[in-house]
Amino acid sequence: MIPSTPAAPPRPGCRQRLELPPTLSADAGYDAIALPERHGRRVMELLPRAGCVYSAVGRWWWIVPPRSDCGLNWPAIALYSVGAVVTDARGRSDPAAETPRLIHRPDGTVPYTHPLVLHIAVCAVAGISPAWPGQAGP
Repeated sequence: MIPSTPAAPPRPGCRQRLELPPTLSADAGYDAIALPERHGRRVMELLPRAGCVYSAVGRWWWIVPPRSDCGLNWPAIALYSVGAVVTDARGRSDPAAETPRLIHRPDGTVPYTHPLVLHIAVCAVAGISPAWPGQAGP
């Protein structure tokens, strides 16, 4: 048997997955939606309920169910991450600075923020009307 080795700390520019707290369940998997940190508080104020939210590399990341990008046109200020994988694109040298930290934990065991409600809140913060694929413009 090969002994397991502890995971290496994140390196600048590395990709890493946002890890859920062990008491929360996401058997179907999860993705994440990021916004610049400056918009994070406003979006949180607009949400009736938020799932897990992380802060990493100047962004706030909301955990959403997998495929929450299907059928939604996310505004340009949002970044969608399949599998909730984040990258430190700034290449900072302080490993602690790259470690995503949980800044909001939901009540209960469901880690997700509802993607439609999050989409509407993100659109409101971006100053645009929600748009759905195939929807005719104004």
